[in-house]
Amino acid sequence: MTSVLNNAVTAGSTFSETLANVTGYAPDLNIVEKLWASYYVYMANDILATGLMLFIVHEVLYFGRSLPWIIIDCIPYFRKYKIQDTKEPDFKEQWACMKSVLLSHFMVEALPIWGFHPICDYLGIQIDVPFPDLKTMALHIAVFFVFEDAWHYWMHRGLHYGPFYKYIHKQHHRYAAPFGMAAEYAHPIEVALLGVGTVGIPIFWVIATKNLHMFTVYVWVTLRLFQAIDAHSGYEFPWSLHHFLPFWAGADHHDDHHRYFLGNYASSFRWWDALLSTHPKTQRPKSGQKEKAN
Repeated sequence: MTSVLNNAVTAGSTFSETLANVTGYAPDLNIVEKLWASYYVYMANDILATGLMLFIVHEVLYFGRSLPWIIIDCIPYFRKYKIQDTKEPDFKEQWACMKSVLLSHFMVEALPIWGFHPICDYLGIQIDVPFPDLKTMALHIAVFFVFEDAWHYWMHRGLHYGPFYKYIHKQHHRYAAPFGMAAEYAHPIEVALLGVGTVGIPIFWVIATKNLHMFTVYVWVTLRLFQAIDAHSGYEFPWSLHHFLPFWAGADHHDDHHRYFLGNYASSFRWWDALLSTHPKTQRPKSGQKEKAN
């Protein structure tokens, strides 16, 4: 059974029948809300429904968003927008990266996903319909971006310390000229640590406010995924977002981190690195000193 629509709708023998039942019961819902409710009613198991949706959405969005960058890498016209224009990822590199990321998704991320719904249910993260209004969702997501950025800055900076870098974070720096799919190419410990910012911030938010919807969490995860992949794309365009929002990090910000192996530790915004003077150009070794890359 599902808590969506207070168990007032019966699942049909097919998803389309279930959708018709939901539409008949709640005709004022928008199409996304009807599909959402129908999915939970049809699955009849909220734990399974949330875990399965979260995993599939993550895989489709991650590799779906990486695909345009793979295509762009194959088109000579876009070479002029490449930040490190002498370094192009080849098929072998991208294939090795994809296999490693897939293994991480199935072996590291897939298992905790099944415990996500019980935690959400216990804390009061809602799955019912209708969804919150756009203003509320936008506020929540903006808060998540700000706090995740702070978490990412300090965790990432810490991972560049001595043994933490050598045994954990060094894997992510295999590609000095990053590409989109390399966003989640990392050691399992790093995946877990940085993942706390993405998943943990919404959990702390609902503990403090008792106000959060699962759909908002999905939108937040989607935008965070897109941000991470785009930051690793290796391309700087005249229409890149940071030209319009100067505090937005973007690909040029994170590309310098991979090129110089230090500085620019934040994920989404530039203010932490500006405030604490951790830009690569201010942290690079002085003339005559050897620059470390490992």
